[in-house]
Amino acid sequence: MTNKPRLQVAYEDTIRKAMVEKYGYTNPHQVPALTKITLNMGVGAAIGDKKILDLAYDAMTQIAGQKPVYTLARKSIAGFRLREGMPIGCMVTLRRQHMYEFLDRLVAVVLPRVRDFRGISRKAFDGNGNYTMGLTEQLVFPELNPDKFTRPQGMNITVVTTAKSNDEARDLLEMFGMPFKQLPKKENAA
Repeated sequence: MTNKPRLQVAYEDTIRKAMVEKYGYTNPHQVPALTKITLNMGVGAAIGDKKILDLAYDAMTQIAGQKPVYTLARKSIAGFRLREGMPIGCMVTLRRQHMYEFLDRLVAVVLPRVRDFRGISRKAFDGNGNYTMGLTEQLVFPELNPDKFTRPQGMNITVVTTAKSNDEARDLLEMFGMPFKQLPKKENAA
């Protein structure tokens, strides 16, 4: 049997207990957990040049450690020279051990490499406990060779949890080590 990822062990040993203490769950299935992490890369320039989409596909494969699927245009838009069914991006869904390993790399290696990084937004939740963030540059991932991937390409990362509210999800992700921006300090009026 393979070794469990570090964050999965931390979740099973400490994070679950801390969430139960904080929120007083009575049923173990009420405790929020990570369901999946989705990486999405939209490549608008792929309409004119297929090589750009292939480069994005290769980058996504190296980042995620598994093959992505192409995302196809749903509508034809004449102004963008876009036809229905054309490949315009790629995406990957990570679950179980791959998900924990990616989150560990994201928190420990990738986010600290982002230029002028002061934390991720505390407000990017969707109301159901899911968090979405965007990266403007894919080269913050150390597994990518900057000589091969010269074109800057961004991506969206969505972390899906079973939390019922944004606050529960924020606490869960903070316990996993997500570096949220600090709350502004309130000045005392007294």
